[in-house]
Amino acid sequence: MSNRRNLRQAYGHALVQLGRNNPDIVVLEADLGKSTQSVTFQQEFPERYFQMGIAEQNMTATAAGLALVNKVPFVHSFAVFASGRAYDQIRNSICIPNLPVRICGSSAGLSDFGDGKTHQSVEDMALMRAIPNMTVLCPCDAVEVEKAMACLSYAAGPVYIRINRNDLPVVYPGDERYHLGKVTRLRDGTDVVVFACGVMTSIALGAAEMLLEEGISVRVVNVGTLKPLEQHSIAAEAAGMSGIVTAEEHSIIGGLGSAIAEALRSVRHGKIEFVGIKDRFGVSARNYEDLLEHFGLTSEAIADAVRRTLQP
Repeated sequence: MSNRRNLRQAYGHALVQLGRNNPDIVVLEADLGKSTQSVTFQQEFPERYFQMGIAEQNMTATAAGLALVNKVPFVHSFAVFASGRAYDQIRNSICIPNLPVRICGSSAGLSDFGDGKTHQSVEDMALMRAIPNMTVLCPCDAVEVEKAMACLSYAAGPVYIRINRNDLPVVYPGDERYHLGKVTRLRDGTDVVVFACGVMTSIALGAAEMLLEEGISVRVVNVGTLKPLEQHSIAAEAAGMSGIVTAEEHSIIGGLGSAIAEALRSVRHGKIEFVGIKDRFGVSARNYEDLLEHFGLTSEAIADAVRRTLQP
């Protein structure tokens, strides 16, 4: 996992490619274009780029109007603002009429490590999962960002995509066939399965390596789409496992852990443990790694959760 790439840059480049292929794609920005990397689209298609200022509600409502005249709008802000500040407009103007608006929640999770709780989105996936018609994506690396973006020119209905701010290890196979909703087994194992998304996917692979030395075989499954979730695939990956662990850079309330528990509620399954943020807001830190350590979003924490599922 030595190869690292930036997810925001991958997103920006993929957005430009979509714009080249589809002249109906338009981009709206809430004064953060250099950060979200929507600025790359502006440089190539200035006539299809709308700088809306620090006004996420207005931007989101405008995107709904553009979708009504057969455009495919992409809107951008930090995830905490894209999902929270514009929630009413997302719900009423986009999701109720089921419009093809794509919402990029950039600098998601704790990845904006310096700005603290006001800028760190620990509840955005729960908010977006709860709205009918919304697709929710949380790619694990730059490769999965590119594969997901290739689907967004034609995907039906609204989509929320969660983009990490930092360089992350590349773990998604470049030759893996992709579709929205797909779960991807990145490592096989026979004792415990770890379902992970975002940055926690590479961290889960590190935990699996640690536990192999203890004779514990861990399967790692990347869940890049939280909604719609392929329940049959989740059940198949969990079948026969003594334990199940979920790992997410998000509150343990309403995110990946909740989605996996919901998917498994009607089938027999092993003990479930959640690794995530335990019902609290973020804090500022010197760097991203310190923040992940502070909240227990580490390979060691996942390994401990795996061990707990194996206890009688």
